[in-house]
Amino acid sequence: MTEVNDRLLESKMTKVEQARAWSPRVISKFEALIRSADDHSLYRVNPLAFARDRAIAEPEAIDLFLHAARCGLFDMSWDVLCPQSGMVLDSFGALRTLRTHYVCGLCDVSGDTDLDDFEVTFSVSPKLRHLPYHNPETLPVEDFHWKLHFGHDGRLPGQDVRFLDVLRGFVRGMTFLPPGTTTVLRADLGPGALAGVNVQTQAAFAVPISGDPVSAPTLLKVDYDGKRFLPALPAVPPGPIAIEVANRGPVRGSLLVINWPPELVALTTKPALDFDPYVSGGALLARGTFRQLFRSERVDEKEGLGIRQITFLFTDLKGSTAMYERLGDLNAYALVREHFALVNAAVQQHSGAVVKTIGDAVMAVFSQPSDAISAALHIFEEIDRFNGDHDGPGIILKIGAHCGPSIAVTLNDNLDYFGQTVNVAARVQSLAEAGQICISEALHSAPGVSEMLAGHRVVAFDAPLRGVEGDATVYRIQRG
Repeated sequence: MTEVNDRLLESKMTKVEQARAWSPRVISKFEALIRSADDHSLYRVNPLAFARDRAIAEPEAIDLFLHAARCGLFDMSWDVLCPQSGMVLDSFGALRTLRTHYVCGLCDVSGDTDLDDFEVTFSVSPKLRHLPYHNPETLPVEDFHWKLHFGHDGRLPGQDVRFLDVLRGFVRGMTFLPPGTTTVLRADLGPGALAGVNVQTQAAFAVPISGDPVSAPTLLKVDYDGKRFLPALPAVPPGPIAIEVANRGPVRGSLLVINWPPELVALTTKPALDFDPYVSGGALLARGTFRQLFRSERVDEKEGLGIRQITFLFTDLKGSTAMYERLGDLNAYALVREHFALVNAAVQQHSGAVVKTIGDAVMAVFSQPSDAISAALHIFEEIDRFNGDHDGPGIILKIGAHCGPSIAVTLNDNLDYFGQTVNVAARVQSLAEAGQICISEALHSAPGVSEMLAGHRVVAFDAPLRGVEGDATVYRIQRG
C-alpha cells in the first residue's frame, strides 16, 4: 500500500466536508477509502459501488466524488468499455475531448457510443497517493493487461460468471514488445482461431486454426509497425506454436494471445455483457452538482453528443405579465427570483439540474424519469407552502415534462440540449393549466412513474404535438 500525503488530504478534505451537509459518517468512510483501500481499489472507482458497499445514498456518493475531483483529491475520467469484453478502450479526462467511435481489437467490433455508454470513474490523484497504475510503463505484464485495461464486473448475460475469468481460460500468453526487437511467445493451440491484440492501441490479428494437429512447433512470424500486426501465415494447425513478433515501431507495444474455441468463432455476434450499475456520462450532465462544479466543461462544438434517454421538465409562471404590471418591475422580479430559487432547490434535491431560464420559465433535466415526476410534485408542495407563508400575490406555476433521446451541445457557454424531445417537452408544458402538471405518453409509461403518481388523479387527453404526426396522448396530473 502506497503512502498518503497527509497534509494535502487534511486540507482538501476540509473543503469537501464544508461543501455541503453530508450524512453521518460519509466523510469518515471516504477518508478510510483513501487511507486503507488497496491500490487497485482506488483506480477507476465506481461511485455507485462505493455507495452500495458502504450503505450510502447513491446521489450523495456521486456528489462526494464530484467535490473530491473538483478540489484535486481524485481525477475524473470518462471511460469507454467494450460491451462484449469489458476492455477499457478509451479514457478521457474532459468532456470536450470525448470521441464517440470505438474499436475493440479483441472482439473485432467497432461502433459509436452515446453519452449513456461512457462510464464516469474516479482515480485517486497521484499527488495524494501515488498508485502503480499512474505509471503504466512500470507495471508487470499481468497487471498491465488485467488490472489496467479491463473492467472487472462484466458478466456473461444472465449468469453470475465474470467474462474476465472465462477469457483467462482462452489466453495462451501475454508479453510486452520493446521497440526494435523481436519477441517470441510459445503456446499450445487447440481448434478454433488464434488472435492477438495490443490492448493499448487495439491493433489486432486473427488467423484460423485448421488442419490436422502437429507435434513440431509451427513458426508464425508477425510484423508489427506500431499500428498493425501482419501475420505471415493465413492459417496455423493445432499443436505447439512459436509466435515471433518483430516490433518495427518507435514505442513499446503489447500482445495478448488468445485461442478462441470453435463455438465462439462460429458466433456472428458476441453477446453483450451485463455490467454493474455505473454513473454514465449522460447521467452526470443531468446533475446540478456537476454543472456547478465543472462549469468549464464543454461539448466539442463541431458535434453534439447523443443521449438515448433523458427527461426534460419545463415550468412557466402563469400570468407573469399581469404580475409585473400589478407589482412593478422590482417587486415582481423579486418574486420571480424566489420562484427560481424554489424550483432550482427542488430540482437538485431530486437529482436533476436546471439547464437554463427562459424569461420566467425554467428548463430542467433529469437522468431518471421518476425523478422528474417527484421533483414536479415537490415543486408544487413548496409553492403551496411559500404562498401560504407570504402575504400578497402568490406564485402560480405550470409544469410539463417528456422523455426521450437528445443531443448534448454547448450553447452560449452553457451545457444545453437539442432535438425533438426538448421541443415536445416545451409543447407539453404549454398544455398545462395553472397549478397542473402535464406529461407525455412516453414519460407516463417510463419505469417508476406510475408508482410516483399513486394517489393523484391522472386524466388522459389527446392534443397535437409539434413534430408528432396526428394527436398524441397527454396526461394531466390533478394534485391531491
